[in-house]
Amino acid sequence: MDGTLKYFIKPDAKEPKAVIKIDSINATFQPEKMKHSNGLQITYVKDNRARNVFVYHNDGQEIVSWFNAIRAAQFHYMKVAFPTANDKEILSRLPQNFLKEGYMEKTGPKPTDTFKKRWFTLDHRRLMYFKDPLDAFAKGEVFLGSIENGYQVTTELVPNSYSNVWNYGISISTPERTYLFTCESEHEWESWLSVFKKVISIPMTVREYAVEAQFKHRS
Repeated sequence: MDGTLKYFIKPDAKEPKAVIKIDSINATFQPEKMKHSNGLQITYVKDNRARNVFVYHNDGQEIVSWFNAIRAAQFHYMKVAFPTANDKEILSRLPQNFLKEGYMEKTGPKPTDTFKKRWFTLDHRRLMYFKDPLDAFAKGEVFLGSIENGYQVTTELVPNSYSNVWNYGISISTPERTYLFTCESEHEWESWLSVFKKVISIPMTVREYAVEAQFKHRS
C-alpha cells in the first residue's frame, strides 16, 4: 500500500485519471444530494484545493464496502504516520459527515460586490462554497481557525439594500479579511452560528496550523 486511492477511466487504462492521497479523503453518504440511494461523495484535497467526486453503485453493499475500505486504509496509514497518536485521536480524523451543508448568500470584499446564493459545505475547518451542490470544485474556500488565533464569528442584520434576498447575517473575521453571509431563515442562521462558534472554540492542532499556512500562502 502506497497510501493512495487511484481511479481509472477504463479497466485497462495504463495511467490513473487521479491519484488521491488517502489521508486527504473524506467520504460521506449523500443519497439526498445525489438523488441516489447508494450515493457516496469523496472529497479530497490536492494542491490545497478541495475536489469532489460523486460515485454510486446499484448494490448498496458495494458502496458500503468501499466506504469501510477507505476508513480502514486511512486508519492503517495514520497509525504508521503518527505512531504516538492514540486510537481515539485517529478515529476523529477518519471520514465523517460534514459538520453542516446548505445554502447561504455571500458577498465579496468590495462595497460594490453583490450577494450571490451558494451551496456551503463545512468539512472540519474548511468552509467551501459551490454554485451547485454537485460541482466538482469549490468556487472558494475559507479556513476557520480558532478564537485564540484571531478568528471571530458575529451576527448582524443585513438590510435588503445590499442586493441580498435574505437578512439573517453572519460575519466571519479571519486575520486576513472579513466574510459576510446571509441565511434564509432564523433557524438556519442559528444552526450555522452554532457550528461556526463550536469550530473556532476548539484549539488548532499542529496539522491544522499547516493547513492554515497553506491557505495564507494561496491568498
